[in-house]
Amino acid sequence: MNAAPKHATFRTMFSIAGVFAVVVLALAAQPAPKQSASSVKERYLSPIEMAFSHDGRLLFVVCQDSDEVRVLDVQSGKIIRNVAVGHLPRAIAVAPDGKRLYITNAWSDSVSVIDTTSFEVIQTLPTGSEPTGVVADRDGAFLYVANRLSSDVSVIDLKTGQESKRLAAGQGASYLALSPDGRSIYCTHVYPNRGPVRTTPESEITVIDTASQRVVERKALHNVAGTFHVALSQDGKLGVVAQLRPKNLIPLAHVEHGWVFGDSLTLFGSDVGGTVQIPIDELDRYYALPWGIAIAPDKSKIFVTTAGSQSVTVLDVARLLKTVHARQKAFTNDLSASAEYVVSRISVGQNPRGILLSLDGNRLYVANRLDDTISVIDPKTDQLVSTIDLGGPKNIDPLRRGERLFYTAGFAFQGQFGCSNCHIDSTIDGLEWDLEPDGFGKDIVDNRLLENLAGTEPFKWNGGNPDMPTECGPRTEKFFFRSRSFNQQQLTDLVTYVYSLPYRPNRYRLANEELSPAQERGKAIFERTKTKAGAPIANENQCGYCHSGPKYTNQQQVNVGTGKPTDRSPVVDVPQLSNVAYSAPYLHDGSARSMEEIWTVFNPTDTHGVTNDLTKDELNDLIEYLKTL
Repeated sequence: MNAAPKHATFRTMFSIAGVFAVVVLALAAQPAPKQSASSVKERYLSPIEMAFSHDGRLLFVVCQDSDEVRVLDVQSGKIIRNVAVGHLPRAIAVAPDGKRLYITNAWSDSVSVIDTTSFEVIQTLPTGSEPTGVVADRDGAFLYVANRLSSDVSVIDLKTGQESKRLAAGQGASYLALSPDGRSIYCTHVYPNRGPVRTTPESEITVIDTASQRVVERKALHNVAGTFHVALSQDGKLGVVAQLRPKNLIPLAHVEHGWVFGDSLTLFGSDVGGTVQIPIDELDRYYALPWGIAIAPDKSKIFVTTAGSQSVTVLDVARLLKTVHARQKAFTNDLSASAEYVVSRISVGQNPRGILLSLDGNRLYVANRLDDTISVIDPKTDQLVSTIDLGGPKNIDPLRRGERLFYTAGFAFQGQFGCSNCHIDSTIDGLEWDLEPDGFGKDIVDNRLLENLAGTEPFKWNGGNPDMPTECGPRTEKFFFRSRSFNQQQLTDLVTYVYSLPYRPNRYRLANEELSPAQERGKAIFERTKTKAGAPIANENQCGYCHSGPKYTNQQQVNVGTGKPTDRSPVVDVPQLSNVAYSAPYLHDGSARSMEEIWTVFNPTDTHGVTNDLTKDELNDLIEYLKTL
């Protein structure tokens, strides 16, 4: 069932979208017509992570959209080599001896191994689903890879090139760091762990012992959903995690009170004892999406890229630890606290992600994903000293403009958040939100995927928004941002970008596009028109009636019996089912933790399809088929 699929590529998906076509698409909210071959999407680089060679002379830059690693001569600032890797590369690690680079390819489910002498890919290693973070152990014997979709960590024997085991991690396992003594690996995850509906989100730092290759601890992170890079000081006494603290249990009407997201860090290690969460926001300004982390060699400063605010936040470690030890209780929601330890905010390029200190600690490098540049900062003075152009296209097309709008927090009240806060890396956040100003706990909604949305209108779970311009325009301005939002051109660009998002590879389809026996049986159940007893099933209660068409939605609003007393109406929009396996939790309010719960818990009277006559094995077959859609 998990055989490798035929992966679609970004460049194939976008090759039919010319500038005129995408503008029409945005305004009309319809799929773009096929254009001439000459009207293609610009092939931007989108640098996302970096690593230095052992001698510090070369900087290796992972370019996400161009599927390559660019090799930069640090002294001259010139690109000396481009190395093609797999699709959608996300992270990089250098072997302990410096002779190999390991690049995770998120949409190829692999790691490209690059020889640092020949700059050739010499091996491709299989991983779990959507590999993201990667580290090698201290001896260079095993490679650890965090897999975002399978929520685990692959342990790969580098002698055989084979995966030796998988370790269960947090939901959406993504970023890894090796302790300075080589004994531990720390793993973070971008989605909250699944728990009871409408409860405070919980996350963790998964700690792996490299000697036993086992998970030995799960450091609990309360009220956290969205943890990104993790870094440790050279003495191993201070660990830092970039994270989000969502306020999804209260109405979004509290935007003006700062109650949507808290941008924060978790500190751990002997310097602090246990885990301590600290805010980096200010009373009247927020620093959205803390992402990359670097700690000065002398542990004097912590540098954090704030990806939604186009900046790097600098914290004084001595002042920070003094504050932590002086305050004997949690202060994560105290927006006055950051003034005690945040010493600088450095403006950089668009959507800064990876951050890296030079080997001597004299320069700080920041990968500006949506600028195709590297910002170079003097970490002693916190001043930007230069910007390195990586050689991407100079024309900024509507898709790129829209992507920049999607990833900025500049439009929300006091810069609190942007689209990408809830749609992390243009996907989901795994949360349920109280969005409308209708009182506490009313009309709770689950976050839906943004993949290939054209042709699935209307939007919102109640179908209240007829098209994407309405969804991203007046509604966003009124209910989300609480401030003046996009002008007409910006709205067109944003919608153009959202409609351009392709499907991620589906890992449940067989390579030959056929179905397994279980999936075939599930397909028959999905398409059936009679119960097992032979009674006809009403059209409106047949799976394939509502979930019809190329994207498995008839674009209608129906009552399937899943409404709750807190909903203003039991009628919900029929969602598309493509890649439904990747969008848990389920139902309009996220009350079903799994697809199985949709029918075993929330369909007692067969109003959401006829399923109560199915055995457990038959229901499993239906779910296996749905995963292939």
